[in-house]
Parts: sequence; structure tokens; C-alpha cells
Amino acid sequence: MNNYGDYKPTIGIECHVQLATKTKLFTGANNDARDQKPNTTISPICLGLPGTLPILNKEAVTLALRAGIALKSDMPLISRFERKHYFYPDLPKGYQTTQLAEPVIGPGTVSLILDSGESTTVRIHHAHLEEDAGKLTHPAGADYSLVDLNRAGTPLIEIVSEPDIASPAEARAFAEELFLLMTYADVTYGDLFHGNMRFDVNVSVSKTETLGKRTETKNLNSFRSVEKAAEYEIKRQIDELNVGREIVQETRGWDEAKQKTVSQRGKEDAHDYRYFPDADIPPIVVTPKQIETARNAMPVLPDAYREAWRSLNLSQSVIDTLLGDKKVAQRFGEIHEQLSNEASKVAHWIASALDSPQKILLIDTKSLVELVQMVSDNELSSTSAKEVLVDLQDSSKSARDIATDKNLIQSNDTDELESHVEVVLANPASQKAIEDIKSGNEKAIGYLVGQVMKASKGSANPAMVKDIIKKQLEK
Repeated sequence: MNNYGDYKPTIGIECHVQLATKTKLFTGANNDARDQKPNTTISPICLGLPGTLPILNKEAVTLALRAGIALKSDMPLISRFERKHYFYPDLPKGYQTTQLAEPVIGPGTVSLILDSGESTTVRIHHAHLEEDAGKLTHPAGADYSLVDLNRAGTPLIEIVSEPDIASPAEARAFAEELFLLMTYADVTYGDLFHGNMRFDVNVSVSKTETLGKRTETKNLNSFRSVEKAAEYEIKRQIDELNVGREIVQETRGWDEAKQKTVSQRGKEDAHDYRYFPDADIPPIVVTPKQIETARNAMPVLPDAYREAWRSLNLSQSVIDTLLGDKKVAQRFGEIHEQLSNEASKVAHWIASALDSPQKILLIDTKSLVELVQMVSDNELSSTSAKEVLVDLQDSSKSARDIATDKNLIQSNDTDELESHVEVVLANPASQKAIEDIKSGNEKAIGYLVGQVMKASKGSANPAMVKDIIKKQLEK
């Protein structure tokens, strides 16, 4: 349900994905500008100096093919570069090398599973290769801006969705799934803090099937900001229309501190950029064999894990936790192969017992198998198993040794448990609970179980104790 009244929001997302290459798109300059001094990971090509000629990075094309396969896209055999002209201090060439008419990746789809459990599909219009621009910083209180060209020439693919997204929650889900697809496919390192993936959110609202005028909120680098920016922009546009004002097609920015979008500049159309073919760069030509080779080399993608874990009947939140980190998913995949459906216990421990899912990487599979077996054999309660699991992170001891040292092993000795039960049932203090049980109040058995646990100093198996009490009372 939404509170948009008669208005229907429509959202499309463009995602800039920094490719995980060692060097930039058209030069041998270092592609990793993190923690580097400004204007040090550059070359004459990045600066657009006269006489320089670009040379296409072959690895960037390989990673683009991987991205296309992850997006279930059509893969054209020929694509071409064009020049997109605009003038800004962070673009010294006066144009950006990009693709428009013939991109490297064609139409595709991304499937989403929402928090509600519903599934939906977002179509991908295309994705194209391009170089990044530099970065401007604006010192507080200063009347100047600083230009850092370290990022100039960084290889990107820009993934452009169709306007198929109907709510801020779907927008977030789409951004999260793109992140999983691109990181699992090893297309990008996925460092959101350093801008490895940046999202532009296009929003319009309308009371009819005709789309309204859209705004584009640029350079969002968190899933939360994608959702909140879409949420704010939908409400802002509806408020504007309700008081009779028109929506201005424009580029907007996101103010994280104020949780609102702000106007930046008028939104250009394609013809404003005076695109034309780049004569310095030959077409990209790939063969069906290259595409098939890339397909065969693909790592395991999120949907393959989801399908493999279907028999475990895990909740959506637990699956999301497991998939949130590629290494965690790979590790749990190994655990699942060892334990089959018993791996569901480990899945829930990862989601709830550890400080972070990544801590499971510190525990060897042998210890986890032993721990699961102890729970299955009723030697450990689920609560005690979580306690042992936490200790396994920093211990060379086995799960059994830790449980023994902490006196967590449950007694399954029937004779011993029956002896404890007989003592408790004979106690005058237990008679009211016994009468309540005989009167139909089965919850009263909890008191008797508790007394047996106390008598056994916590070592009794509560499930066995409960069964023994029922049998004793039936006599």
C-alpha cells in the first residue's frame, strides 16, 4: 500500500559500475585512486593533451561481457564509441568517450524478490562502456573549487534500466541486486564508499499511463540513499502538482544531512551533447566464441545459490544475510554440500548468533559439522550451540571440548533423568502443577521441567524430560 493517492510513481535507475581493471579504459594509468594524492594516477591521455591517442583496455571488454551475462542481456557482436561533448572543469578533453547508438550490452532483465516475498522483474534497456570524469571538491567557505583528475578515464559500464520500478522499496531492491550481480560476477570491487557503484535515480509521477516529467537525482552511493531519494522526490513532485506547479525536468542532488533532494541544473537531452563517432577508437568486435568463453568462466551468481538453498526453507531475511557478502555465500555453499538440509541450522546461526556474518569465515567446516551433529543428537540445546559457535571464532578447541568446558552437554541418560523426574513429582511443591496438567493446562508442565533442570544443574535434555514427565503422569 502507498499514500500517493491517484498518482502513480515511475522510477528508472542508471548505475555507473567501476570495472575492476588494473589500468584505465584508454591508458596504462593506475585505475585504483583510493587514498592516492590528487592528480597522481593520471597520464597525458587523461589530461586530453594534444597528440595523444587512446588504446582500448581489453580486460574492460571482458568484464563488460561478464556484466552482460549476469544481466541476462543480448550481447551485440559489434559496438562503437562516441564522443559526448560538454564543458566542465573535471573534463579536460571537452568530451567524454562513451557509447550511445551501439552499446556493448543489449536488453536484459534483473529479477527481484522483495521483502514482502513478492517477485518482480526490471528490464534493462542497455549498458554501455564509458570513461569517468574527474572530481570537483568545494572547500567549505572558499570561493574556489579543486579539480582532481585521478578518476578521469576510469572504465565504467553504465547500466540503464527501463522505467519499470514502482516504489522506493523496489528501487532499493534493484540497487541491491545489481550490487550482488556485479560483485559476484567479479565485474567490480563494489566499494560503495569510494564510488565503485553510483546510482542515478529518475523519478516521475502521473495520474495517467503517460509518464510525467522526470527528475534525475545523481551520484547516490548507498542503497538507503537510493530509497530515501526516491521517496522524497515522489512526495515533492506530488506536492508541486497538487498546488498547480509544473515539474521541471532537471538534475538534482541528494543532501544526506537534510534527507532531501536539491536542484542542481537543467536536465539535458541527448542532442545537447552533440554526440558523434569517435574516429580514434576502432569498433569493439567480439565473437560468439568469446561470449561463450566468458559465459563458461562465470562465477556462481546469486540466483544459483538461491536455487541450491531452496530445500532449506530459509526465510528471505536469512537468505539476504547469506548473500550479502560473496565470501559468506561461498562458505555457506561449502557447508551446505557437507551437511545437506542440516545446514539450515548454520544458516540461522550466521544470521543471528554472530556479530557479523563474516565471522563464519573464522570457523572451520569440521567444527561446524561437529556442532550441528551435537544439536541433532540432543547433546546441545540451540541456545548452547550458539554459545559454543561464538567461542569457536577465537579457539583452536573442538566444539565438543568447548561445550564440555562450559558444562553445556545435555544428559540423555534415561535412568538418570527418570530419577530426577520421580523426585520432582514427589515434591509437595509440584502437586498444584500436576493437578493443573491433569485438568488440561499443559503449559504447567514447564514448571516441572524447570525443576528437573534445576535438580540436574542444567545438564538434563529438556525435551526428554518433558516426555518422561508426560509418561509418568499417564501412569
